[in-house]
Amino acid sequence: MPAPQKTAKRTLLVASATLLTLSLTAPAFADGSTSPSPTTSPSTTSSADPSSSADPSGTPSVTPPPNMSTVGGAQLGRPGTQANLGSGAPVLPKDLTARSWIVSDAESGDVLAAHNAHWRLPPASTLKMLFADTLLPRFPKTMTHKVALSDLAGVGAGSSMVGIKENETYSVHDLWLGVFLRSGNDAVHVLSAMNKGVDQTVKDMQEHAEDLQALDTHVVSPDGYDEKGQVSSAYDLSLFARSGLQKKDFREYCSTVTAKFPGETKKNKKGKKTRESFAIQNTNRLLAGDSDITPYQGIAGVKNGNTTNAGATFTGVAERGGKVLLVTVMNPEKDEHNEVYKEAAKLLDWGFQAADKVQPVGELVAPKGVEPSAQAGANASPDGAASGKPVAAASDAKLRTGGIGVALGIAGGVLVLLAAGIFLVNRRWPLPDLVRRRSGR
Repeated sequence: MPAPQKTAKRTLLVASATLLTLSLTAPAFADGSTSPSPTTSPSTTSSADPSSSADPSGTPSVTPPPNMSTVGGAQLGRPGTQANLGSGAPVLPKDLTARSWIVSDAESGDVLAAHNAHWRLPPASTLKMLFADTLLPRFPKTMTHKVALSDLAGVGAGSSMVGIKENETYSVHDLWLGVFLRSGNDAVHVLSAMNKGVDQTVKDMQEHAEDLQALDTHVVSPDGYDEKGQVSSAYDLSLFARSGLQKKDFREYCSTVTAKFPGETKKNKKGKKTRESFAIQNTNRLLAGDSDITPYQGIAGVKNGNTTNAGATFTGVAERGGKVLLVTVMNPEKDEHNEVYKEAAKLLDWGFQAADKVQPVGELVAPKGVEPSAQAGANASPDGAASGKPVAAASDAKLRTGGIGVALGIAGGVLVLLAAGIFLVNRRWPLPDLVRRRSGR
């Protein structure tokens, strides 16, 4: 489906806004040389059956099909790198090895550049963004659930786990921390059990993906575990992140670096039952850092994954200088530690430099039934109508399941509420103020 026509250029005014960036160092920007014209770089991998993205075992093919989906614009359906570089635009990083990637403006939806954006590939745990966007509104975070053995049935061998135990009681808040920080498939299955089971949850996720116009996605397992036929795309994963980030709880969980998780109930020497907690840390290395990588300046989430068939996958959102960018990277071929994060950081660096110097190659479409643009100078209200209120004044209580609306930033602790930032936008899909969470509670 071709990209909808935009009625006016967006404007963005951020007044007196601050962003907490503890212990951050800014990576070097990409090469600032120019390119005068649109570019399309063909894939350099060997040929394979173009009719399918994966063989019957679920292993992805080695080359993208020559014609992919055109949701978001015709250029996004072409194989290879797509970029329309204007005067003064930096060239794209030259050492990218990911099979698929996309860089987009999270607020306007403009796709700044992409590489095989609609290639249907195994998503790994980045599919949990769709899981969260689908189920988060259904259970209050204070709700508790006692885990039955049947809740954990079907968790795949070798799955990432947060450490949920049978017959223990957990709050919904605990379970979502397990999903986002430890990518716990056990937490996913417990929440799915609360949602009438895995089969119902898969059905709900597929329906929500279709509502978001994420048509490359076929859901088989709610946790992203390798299953025959389970695929998504860099384009769809960006849609999931963009929708999820409209929700306050989603933003909170995906930006949490460390937290405490309930342990197992035990008896002490006096025979009294005690239950201690243990620390968990977010496995998103652009958020938490690692031995060979520092937290990315302005990072605010979102989700990472890694399986045998998918390789390493990652979707991230970052804010700098009033710009909010989304990046998705799928399966780098370069076999180096944290390569998926390094390539994502390079693409974000490029995007922040290039945002005003490129012509979009497409756009992230709005969900079904949501108009892509509104009258100039008007903010979008949670119910989709034009409003003169600043973003920070909108109410979370009016957020809808589809992710449409504007929410208050998260306040308290080491969170920063960009309350002074007034966003003037020309569309009905504004992204709420983003914050960083540097410690758990």
